[in-house]
This record gives sequence, C-alpha cells and structure tokens, in this order.
Amino acid sequence: MADDSDHHEAPAPAPASPQARAAGLLRRPKLWLLPTVLTGLLALLLSLLYMGGIVNPNGALHDLPIGVVNADRGEPLPGQQENLGTQITRSVTSDTSGTSDTVDWRTLTTAQAQDQLASGKIYGALVVPADFTASVAALTTANAEARPAITVLTNPGMGSFGSSLASRITQQAAQQASLAIGKELTAAPATAQAGSTARLLLADPVTVTTKVGHPIGEHSGLGLTAFYYTLLLVLAGFMGSNIIGTGVDSALGYADTEIGPWHTRRPTVPLSRTQSLLLKMAMTAGITVLSTTLIMVATVAILGMDASHLPLLWIYSYCATLAVGLGVQAINAAFGGIGQLVSMFVFIVLGLPSSGATIPLQAVPGFYRFLSLFEPMRQLSDGVRAILFFDARADAGLTRAWLWIAIGTALALLFGFAMTRYYDRRGLNRLTPQSP
Repeated sequence: MADDSDHHEAPAPAPASPQARAAGLLRRPKLWLLPTVLTGLLALLLSLLYMGGIVNPNGALHDLPIGVVNADRGEPLPGQQENLGTQITRSVTSDTSGTSDTVDWRTLTTAQAQDQLASGKIYGALVVPADFTASVAALTTANAEARPAITVLTNPGMGSFGSSLASRITQQAAQQASLAIGKELTAAPATAQAGSTARLLLADPVTVTTKVGHPIGEHSGLGLTAFYYTLLLVLAGFMGSNIIGTGVDSALGYADTEIGPWHTRRPTVPLSRTQSLLLKMAMTAGITVLSTTLIMVATVAILGMDASHLPLLWIYSYCATLAVGLGVQAINAAFGGIGQLVSMFVFIVLGLPSSGATIPLQAVPGFYRFLSLFEPMRQLSDGVRAILFFDARADAGLTRAWLWIAIGTALALLFGFAMTRYYDRRGLNRLTPQSP
C-alpha cells in the first residue's frame, strides 16, 4: 500500500479571467473620448476644406489669365480715331469691362496667344479678326455679306471647369462689345433711314464663335485625366508606403498580423528606428517601380488614355510616386501611430482642394492659393498636365514640378532620418525584443 505522503496531486489550473462584455465597456466614458473627438474633428475639417474650395468659385475669382488679341487692320469708322478692334481691346482690359479684378486680361499678338495657350499660361483668348472694322462698316451699306465675328478660343488642357469659365467670361465681354458697337451704328446718321429689320441687326451686329485654341485628345477626359492621373500617383505613394510599413512591422515582430480569425505575432527582430526607416524606404523605392508600371499599363495601354512622351511620363510618374512614398515613410517614422492621419492630411486632404487641377487656383479662396505654393499635389499635377497636354514644355509647369519633386525627396530624407536618429540617441526603442 502506497504511502499517502508520496502521492502529489497536480495543482489546479488558475481560473480563467472573465471576459469583458461590450455592454459594460460602452459605459466607460474614457473609451468614447478619443475616437469621438478625432472623428468629429476629421469630419469638420474635411467638410470645411473640401467644400470651402468649390462652394463659391465666382465670388473667389481673382486674376484668371485670359488673352486678348487685336488683329484688326481696318481703318477707323467716320468720326472715330481708332478702329473697332482697338476700341474693344481697350474696353475689355479697362475697368469699364467689369472684370478688372476677376480677370487678368493679357493683350497679346496672335503668335503670343497661341504660345501661351500651348504652354498653359492662359485659360482662353478673345480674338478680333483682321477684317473686323471693315465688316462692321459694310453693314451700313449694300455691300454687307455677313455679320462680323469675334472668336473665343478655349484651352481644354487647363481643365473643363477652368476652360468653360474663361469661355463664359470671354463670351460675355464679346457680347458687351457687340452691344456697344450696335449703339454707335444705330445712332449714326447713315442708318437713320434703315428699316426695322436692318436696325435690329445693327443693334447687335457681332457674331461670337467659339473654337478650341489648343486641342487635346478625345481620350483626355475633357482635360481631367491630368488630375486623376496625378491622384493615382499620390494614392499609390500614400497607400503603398503604408502597406509596406505595416508589412515590414508585422514581418519583424513589431506589430501583430490579424487576418479574419487568425492572429499571429512573429519574434521581434532587434532593429533601430533609423535602420527600420532605411529598410522601408529602400523597399518603397523598389516596389514603386512595379506600381508605376502598372498604373501606366492600366491607364494608357488598357483604358487608352491619350498620352505622349511615354518614357518621360514613366520616369516622372516613378519619381513623383517615390517622393510621396518617402514622405509618408518619414512622417510615419516621426509620428508613429498617428502618422497615417498626418500624412493623409499633408498629401490628400490639403492637396486636393489646392491642386488647381479641377477648380483653377484663381477661383478658390486665398487660403488654398497659399497652400498651392507648397502642397505636393499641385506641383505634381502641373508636371503631369505639361506632359499630357502641353508637349512636355518646361515652361508649362514641368520644370517647377521636377524642382519640387527634388525638394520633397530631400525634405523627406532629412526629416525622416533626423527624427529617427534623435529617437535612437535618446534610447527610445520601438519595442523590447520578445519571444513569440
């Protein structure tokens, strides 16, 4: 018979901790505080920033660049010192036109107007033809063949809204000029005996015709493909960098991996903040090659987007996406858990309304024009628009875009590594190495 003293019972397992229930946790005010404040602020800021840029473009309009071309070579009408083309040009560009504050009327030659349309410097142009005064004078004689015409040139490469806004303003200016000329004609002694039909024609004698001043392809989204292509580059850099960051942290044991009901935690690989940022930036540079290539394959090869200078477009797209990606990695390394929110505001929330790609910067409030001086999306969209619509001209915004890509990349590297080295010197390690 065994001695009871030699018999040892296994210790009873510790009782499992009771699981919390959602109903009980919902009664904790502290659990509600941070998500409520952040969600409310995000909704408020998004509403103010996005809607503030588009709610009143006419009221915010300031110095929209539009050209005025006076090609009229006719002799002045009897009793006048200048021909009608000169009078119209002076009327449009002076305060009497009513657009002196909202429009930057630029007096140009025909060649200058075409050059500025082709480089995206003006949104449209008003052109008075060479025979305009002679055609108006012929209306009062039996030699009248057709109503004189003033041409409005549009620039769809500047975006459908900006081009249509300039077209509307220019057509209104041409209509006012026609009515002013009509007053002079109906008051002239030579037309005193004209019939009612003739006087009705003379009261509004000018026909306004609209033509495309600088055409773009049919597969250009009415000038909006430049904006949406830029948005693709920014989103690819933003989302790709966050995916890379999360993937690296999970693989090295600095973050949990949770897919559906499966949860894993890998052993932590000791790594300084500086080396971690270097690893993520290097992977961003490599993976961006794939994402940039696939963007061009999808948009140009599959969807048929009009695009020329394809090698330049690819190189530009890669550099632009990489600059955004490096910026996101730097911000995430500096700010930690809220880095994604900060980078979202820097590259997307503040960038969209200040890009000038959908609503001209001349038609948004001054706050957005200030943001456009340095916000990445504005700089990148100028370069994309120059490549897609303006023959990759340097003066169409491409030089400025390249310069800001270089500045943005340099700032991302300097800021990111300065912050991580500071954290490393202070001994602020991300996570103590631990076993799974």
